[in-house]
Amino acid sequence: MANSKLLDVSPHYEFAVHGMTCASCVRRVERSIAKIEGVEKVNVNLASETAHVELSRQDLPAEQIIAVIAKAGYEAALIERADKQTQEQIENRNREIAGLKRDLLIATLFTVPVFILEMGGHVIPGFHDWLHAFLPMQTSWIIQWVLTTIVLAFPGRRFFTLGVKSFMQKSPDMNALVAIGAGSAYVYSAIVTALPEIIPENSRFVYFEAAAVVSTLILLGRYLEARSKGQTGQAIARLIGLQAKTAHLIENGQVRDIPLDELKVNDTVLVRPGETVPADGVVVSGQAHINESMMTGEPLPVSKSQGDKVVGSTVSTNGSLTVKVEQVGENTVLANIIKMVQQAQADKLPIQNILDVVTSRFVPAVLVVAVLTFMAWMVWGPEPLLPHALTATVAVLIIACPCAMGLAVPVSIMVATGRAAQLNILFRKASALQILKDTKVVVFDKTGTLTHGRPELTDLQVTDDFEQAQLLAHVAAIEQRSEHPIALAIVKAAQEQNLHLPPVDDFHNIMGAGIQARIGNDHYLIGSEKFLVSQGADISALAEKGMAFARVGKTPIFVAVNTQAAGLFVIADTVKEDAASAIAQLHNMNIKTVMLTGDNPQTAQAIAHQLNIDKVYAQALPDDKVKYVNQIKQEMGTLVFVGDGINDAPALANADVGVAIGTGTDIAIESADVVLMGKSIQNVAHAVSLSKATFKNIYQNLFWAFAYNVALIPIAAGVLYPAYGLGLSPVFAAAAMALSSVFVVTNALRLRRFSIK
Repeated sequence: MANSKLLDVSPHYEFAVHGMTCASCVRRVERSIAKIEGVEKVNVNLASETAHVELSRQDLPAEQIIAVIAKAGYEAALIERADKQTQEQIENRNREIAGLKRDLLIATLFTVPVFILEMGGHVIPGFHDWLHAFLPMQTSWIIQWVLTTIVLAFPGRRFFTLGVKSFMQKSPDMNALVAIGAGSAYVYSAIVTALPEIIPENSRFVYFEAAAVVSTLILLGRYLEARSKGQTGQAIARLIGLQAKTAHLIENGQVRDIPLDELKVNDTVLVRPGETVPADGVVVSGQAHINESMMTGEPLPVSKSQGDKVVGSTVSTNGSLTVKVEQVGENTVLANIIKMVQQAQADKLPIQNILDVVTSRFVPAVLVVAVLTFMAWMVWGPEPLLPHALTATVAVLIIACPCAMGLAVPVSIMVATGRAAQLNILFRKASALQILKDTKVVVFDKTGTLTHGRPELTDLQVTDDFEQAQLLAHVAAIEQRSEHPIALAIVKAAQEQNLHLPPVDDFHNIMGAGIQARIGNDHYLIGSEKFLVSQGADISALAEKGMAFARVGKTPIFVAVNTQAAGLFVIADTVKEDAASAIAQLHNMNIKTVMLTGDNPQTAQAIAHQLNIDKVYAQALPDDKVKYVNQIKQEMGTLVFVGDGINDAPALANADVGVAIGTGTDIAIESADVVLMGKSIQNVAHAVSLSKATFKNIYQNLFWAFAYNVALIPIAAGVLYPAYGLGLSPVFAAAAMALSSVFVVTNALRLRRFSIK
């Protein structure tokens, strides 16, 4: 990773919002915040329970927004550090789950006797006759009344308090539907029990069990949903778990342990073998191998010594380092990765905007349907009219709660972006997750994207009179005096073989041509064919081989010793190991591939042929890249551009989805929608596959969320009653409503098992 510059710097706030239960809650919070002067854009996410607020002016205090959210009926807290807040959210979620579990147990304890007293006869033949022999019906009703009152007044109170608030805000939500449904059944039953004379005799029925069981089942749904939603944030929790808890601070030659929060920039810390690097910094002394797989996905540890950068939360597998701290807290690479994942999880897909409009009108529409249902039963229903009308109306109100609708999209986004982070794919914008599934063409930069971005010695051929290892050692000894990338490639090759480099005399660098030098009594010429020939060297034995390498885009470097042809060093920017398989995976998905590079046509065509890339545009300047990107988009459709350099930034910004290689420049990363950690480009294909899997999952969720409403609301209203005598009990309606939300969350959690094929 270049460094931690990963996020937009426009003024904004992130808030944790507690108490939201459905899509209507989201809509209410968004509308309340949007009315504040100075708020440019607001995005509230039900699954992550967050609000992202973009500002048009920087002097708008967070306290003002928190107060507005509180007025809307919810609790809010400013998120100042992503990693700290996530830990707090985990703790809050655990407290919420514990509270719901407690309330569910209390509700169940008092609901079961109510259900047995009222419904036992429907389950066990003769139960009611046996029961009423020693417990009169009126006494049974009073007991049910007391027990149901406890259920609604304590564990079920939340539905009424939140429901009333939503009505006062003129934006009724699912709590309002439950409150009306359960409350209607309770009030009617209480009147029948306390003042039976005002109710016609054939209508004297009680529905305490409906009020109690509905509340208990919805609490069960809330509890299961909260447990499932807690699992959606496990990816971020694991990222946070990578952080060190303490740091070994070195002061005045002494080492003492301090909490990570107390670490400051320019502090010096000790990292022992097997320990986690506490913060981003630079190695002052020591040598160790660092496991950077959490950053790059590369399994092999990387050697670090004086002057090398190290990233916080990576692990020293062996060796000890002294590190000077350069970034701490929210400025570290890991903190910014966490922040980026959270921002993507809280972001809204374009499809969510349509759902928001639907759900904002859904609850009012349900209330209208409920009123019409009540009226229809009172006019055309069988005797007793009022109990039948009440039962159908309560069932409509309960079955129509839009919990599943509100969760269908954001919970899938949360799980998908978390899984992507585990695969070293970071979404800076959730909208990219939606666009990627429609990808028609992927355009690659060459240098640093398809290739490693640095020259390497790929071939070495020597004539009969010379020995390969010795010639490599001698040429490397000469080249180490040069800073040219080709020279560095040759020196690196010699170092990898642990060759001894002899002393060099009379070194002369002829700019743009080659090098002359002497080792012992031998005079060396190193450079292009033209240069060596101009110096009187006979390299005819190697000339044809050199031309063959040049034709495939490699650079031949000729070496002559005492004007006699000695060897041919072939330098090339080698293709990444996974490039060919990445291109093949894209082709298997019927996605075209294009290479867009500033390199010469010969080299570009050679690499394109090697990788089986469909089309090549060579010698493209940064402005040309933008022109070609727009042209390819028009010709082929949805376009993804993959690059890593400063010159790729305009093309990344103009693509439908810009994908930056995480080892590239900050400017490229900031211009991209998706960042691939490490060097692998196979994750381009994986990102597209994950996008397709995510939207398949979202469509499944939406189908379930809407289908059960579309199918069961008419049944609850009684459309099947005239022909078949079938209706829907409020108890079954509550069970279906609760299970629909649990199904949506559970289905989304399957994305955690998304695997790379």
